[in-house]
Amino acid sequence: MKFTKQDLLTLLIGLFLFASCKNPDGVGLDVDPNTAITGTLVVSDVNSQLVKETAASTIGLSRYPLGYMVDPVFGKTEASLAMTVYPIISQDFGTSPVLDSAVLVLKLDESSTVTKFYGDTTNSKYSIDVYQLANKVGTTYKSDDVLAFNNTLLGNFTGKIAPNTKPKIFDVITGKDTLKTVPAQIRIPLNKTFIQNNILNLGTTGTATNSKFIDSFKGLYAQINKTSSTGVGGIAFFNFTGTDSYLQLVWKKVNSSSGIDTATVNFPIGTLVTTSSGSSAISGVTTNIKHDYTGTPVQTQIDTPNPTAPYSVTYLQGLAGVKTKLTFPQLTNFTSTYGKVIVNKAELVVELGGGAPAYPFNAAQRLSLYRWDIAHQPSNIPDYTTFASATGGDALFGGYFDALKNRYIFTVTSYVQSIIDKNIEDYGTFLAATSYNSFQNVPTAISAERSIIGGTSSTTNKLKLNIYYTKIN
Repeated sequence: MKFTKQDLLTLLIGLFLFASCKNPDGVGLDVDPNTAITGTLVVSDVNSQLVKETAASTIGLSRYPLGYMVDPVFGKTEASLAMTVYPIISQDFGTSPVLDSAVLVLKLDESSTVTKFYGDTTNSKYSIDVYQLANKVGTTYKSDDVLAFNNTLLGNFTGKIAPNTKPKIFDVITGKDTLKTVPAQIRIPLNKTFIQNNILNLGTTGTATNSKFIDSFKGLYAQINKTSSTGVGGIAFFNFTGTDSYLQLVWKKVNSSSGIDTATVNFPIGTLVTTSSGSSAISGVTTNIKHDYTGTPVQTQIDTPNPTAPYSVTYLQGLAGVKTKLTFPQLTNFTSTYGKVIVNKAELVVELGGGAPAYPFNAAQRLSLYRWDIAHQPSNIPDYTTFASATGGDALFGGYFDALKNRYIFTVTSYVQSIIDKNIEDYGTFLAATSYNSFQNVPTAISAERSIIGGTSSTTNKLKLNIYYTKIN
């Protein structure tokens, strides 16, 4: 048989390519010709273990959750709101004020990049009850802190939640009402007698200062009435950083010259503060979050974290739910096995498990990846720290959901090199759900999304660490 020079060249190239791949799991990975990585490819094992999140900080959030949902895999999740309202300035309600209406207005988050509502907006109906807080909102809360409230019902909203619909309402102006379009919101009428006695009848004395009013009124508490709600439910997110969430009061007062006047005022919710990063957040608002995993696959893994046969899937859930701890058993002795190497590129590939996600419980838009330091405190891995300071760095680091391939990919080159060279001790590496526009290495209270991903023993979508390396002397 005769070979031409071209035939022999093709054969040699083919043999070289296949000889450089140590693990067939890596074959078929997408390669951009402009960013192709040379070197030997090793697909390293990744072990996973489900871990319950610790409680999340719930003061100073960019948005706050409220809702109730029943997920067949993740069980029941509930989020309630405690809110401070205040008059801003001493409020004069006039002579013989009589309340016409009191409405609690909660503006739904309008961000175009994050999920405003997680769950079902099509079939589920939500029943939201409002009560008076027994104590004013303090300055430090965690998501598992329980806030006491008085058991007299002050108001209720029942209906579907439409996070993308801007309703039209009548704006009360002296002499006429004006129809206007407002942001997506929930409007909850409150008990007029209660507001009359606890706000209007206080007069200027009760509203002389914000602190004096808050000491007296305490605040409002909103929670889902699970008995009256229907469907699988969901979690809505509300924004208190502007002027579109408030307690609106409309009343009539005696005017000596013209008889009866109609007046209106909006009491803001929370107190706007500036965080250390320069972003706006709210104090005076907090949320209580509860998870009930009884009878679910998640509870099974929590109860039995180290089964005889490893699990084929693992779980990630926001609202301080669950995360997954990763270990890389081959990295500790990588040098002994492959010699001294330079890692050209390393990627952690996280594929969905348990089938494609379906409405209303879609896969999380973004995951975070971080490590524990020697004190078992969360710390960013070197790659995130490097990319975070660069333009487009978050995208370079990865963790965003690829809906076409049902997976997430992280660039972890520096981290893997540091573990191999023993410059970093791996005390624990964690995958967790995070907000699309806010990478967090602590438990999140601003995202309710969840994902089911391939686990240690999965045969088709297991966690993989792809390492391209060059051996050096």
